[in-house]
Amino acid sequence: MVDQKKNYFQRRNKDRGPKANNRINSPEVQVISSNGENLGILNTNQAISIAKEEGLDLIEISPNAKPPVCKIMDMGKFKYDAQKKANKAKKKQKKIDLKEIKLRPVTEVHDYTFKIKNAQKFLSKGDKVKFTIRFKGRELQHKHLGNELMEKIKADILSLGKIELHPKFDGKQMIMVIQPL
Repeated sequence: MVDQKKNYFQRRNKDRGPKANNRINSPEVQVISSNGENLGILNTNQAISIAKEEGLDLIEISPNAKPPVCKIMDMGKFKYDAQKKANKAKKKQKKIDLKEIKLRPVTEVHDYTFKIKNAQKFLSKGDKVKFTIRFKGRELQHKHLGNELMEKIKADILSLGKIELHPKFDGKQMIMVIQPL
């Protein structure tokens, strides 16, 4: 019990980004100067002193290479550029939501058309739609009604989406997922 508590309160070592200057633990590194020219393979201490003369940092760009590739540049600018690149990538992502439409095997025509219109609206916005048909009590004996309803849904939605998950039974409900084209 005491050991678990001790581990719980220990300081977490979080990743602080790429290694720079004295944190680089390789004896030799491939050095790229601040203007982009290749200086070749140098001793790490020698490369750090060259970077200090320019008033910049030696930053490990490719740690898995043999020897590691380092570049002479400003650490603050490097972190800023990395953050900008991450934000730009995040902005370009499109989040796809999964909208669920619940039906019963005995759903009336008006309710059905209303729910199909909502599904078409969701698909046109780029969201996936999950159709769920719930069976209660004796309705479970009439699974063919659920199959007929799913076939009707497929026919009505086919112009806006394609089937990702074909209709299947999951307990007392039938499920189908449609994704936008």
